[in-house]
Amino acid sequence: MNRSMIQASVTMGQLQNKLDLIGNNLANTNTTGYKSRQANFASLLVQQMDNLDDEKAETGRLTPDGIRVGTGAKLAHTNLDLSHGSLKQTGRELDVALMRDNDLFQLEVDGQTQYTRAGNFYLNPAENGQMELTNADGFRVLGADGEPIVFDGDMDGITIREDGAVLVTRGRQQTVEGRLGIVQAIRPRMLEADGANRFRLPEGTPAAGILEAVNQNDTQIKSRTLEDSNVDISQQMTDLLMAQRAYQFNARSISTSDQMMGLVNQLRT
Repeated sequence: MNRSMIQASVTMGQLQNKLDLIGNNLANTNTTGYKSRQANFASLLVQQMDNLDDEKAETGRLTPDGIRVGTGAKLAHTNLDLSHGSLKQTGRELDVALMRDNDLFQLEVDGQTQYTRAGNFYLNPAENGQMELTNADGFRVLGADGEPIVFDGDMDGITIREDGAVLVTRGRQQTVEGRLGIVQAIRPRMLEADGANRFRLPEGTPAAGILEAVNQNDTQIKSRTLEDSNVDISQQMTDLLMAQRAYQFNARSISTSDQMMGLVNQLRT
């Protein structure tokens, strides 16, 4: 197999990852709080070939000496876009939307803390007749103290204030019995997707420098509202067409190389 076929086949494999990423973004266009990802590519190993036999002829050359032959491109990393999506008023008391970019709710998932932008919360029964605040998958929502938000079950109503305070009504009294724990992603690229619209820190990586807690005074939440996905369909379709063209170009490169090798073999015979 010649160099061009190796480069094309390696790049096609990486382009397939980008196509999968775009497909995932498009599939989640209507997912509450979904945040899109973009793929960035980088060159793989490059071989430097020093073929200069006359240094005087290269006088005035602006590009580096020699020839650099690459071995294709690779998917370097994916960037998580935590920018704000459009808002949708639902009128439901436990629907809340974060108003600032990069802010995240905290969840307890299998004993670990994970993060999400989806603010469609529910009440689920807990131990001793209590109720706990959970997300749509039943994972407990963490408060500002890092503990699950739990209430006594004899409540008449519940609502979430725009500063993140959870107000419970009993009889004619309304008291603050919890506060949502909001964190801000300083380096969103470091967050890993864990499926079901949740993110986590890489194993063994401390939160310091990647996430920081949002003060109560800086918390910005909109009640009775949900945040839609921030997927830009027109941009995704443009990226899809470009990725398909690149895939097609590399496939044609392999086909052309194969035809050329066939012609060489015919000449030999």
